[in-house]
Amino acid sequence: MLAVATTIADRVTTSADIEERLHPVLRRLRLPKGLLERVAGVKERRNWGPEQSFDEAAIDAARRALAEAGVRPDQVGLLINTSVTRPHLEPSVAVRLHHGLGLPTSAINFDIANACLGFVNAMSVAAGMIDSGQIQYAVVIDGEDADQVQLNTIARLSEGGRNRKDFMSEFASLTLGSGAAAAVLGPMDVHPEGHRIHGGVTRAATQWYDLCVGSVDGMFTDAKALLRGGVELVVSAWNEAKRDWSWGGMDRYIFHQVSDIHMKAIVEAIDIDRDRVPVTYSRYGNVGPASIPITLAEEVQAGNVRRGDRVLLGGVGSGLNTAMMEIGW
Repeated sequence: MLAVATTIADRVTTSADIEERLHPVLRRLRLPKGLLERVAGVKERRNWGPEQSFDEAAIDAARRALAEAGVRPDQVGLLINTSVTRPHLEPSVAVRLHHGLGLPTSAINFDIANACLGFVNAMSVAAGMIDSGQIQYAVVIDGEDADQVQLNTIARLSEGGRNRKDFMSEFASLTLGSGAAAAVLGPMDVHPEGHRIHGGVTRAATQWYDLCVGSVDGMFTDAKALLRGGVELVVSAWNEAKRDWSWGGMDRYIFHQVSDIHMKAIVEAIDIDRDRVPVTYSRYGNVGPASIPITLAEEVQAGNVRRGDRVLLGGVGSGLNTAMMEIGW
């Protein structure tokens, strides 16, 4: 990895703002105020302003990542978009980003869709293509827009006839946030100053394919089963990884950002130092695949990740899948 950059959405939407809009529903269902902050730990999330869009924000992040890496657009051989957000099924979001960045016609471009693990998966694919000599530089990019799904969720919950079970099945939609991020990858022999991607593990528990199903209409989850299945999958992958990896004393654990409950459960299950696990969901909410690079970039900018540190990226995505990747900073 040569560089990582983010574009943070301008508009701040607090959990109090959302609960105010849902006040009649919360009162009817006898749900307490402060539910989003107390249960999920999400105080606020970001939404795009009137002059912003998720794809332009992603292009902006990629331009700055390329500039930081010292890589020209005409040197890029691969662009992978990992956005969950997509305004249409065809064409790919990647083509819009490819055009916006002015990449050469020789640059391969496509989407990888794997829920919140897309960014880590795309880094693995890009690293493999670089190592095999197919390309020299790659851009992994993601932009998310939570506005429409939240508007649809609030409108649906405000309809009559909804019960507590209905509300909790859509609770996760209210924790989503908007944001964008991009990373540039290149060959280590040409860039010894880069941050080496050592590799990692992935594991699947696809019997739980229907525990979290989302679209622009809303995200519907079985929260208890999702948490239980996700933690079991992470523990299984973590224990299997011990044969080849030693991740118990990493300097930083950059995990996908979901909520207080999820983070606490994973930290306790694999027995790692909570002080080495930064969180951004309290300020940005769950920004899907962009949450890992956003959190990593903030830690780098704050000076919490230094040369020589060992960093583990990881998380659980709907499906269920888990992925963990070690980077030598």
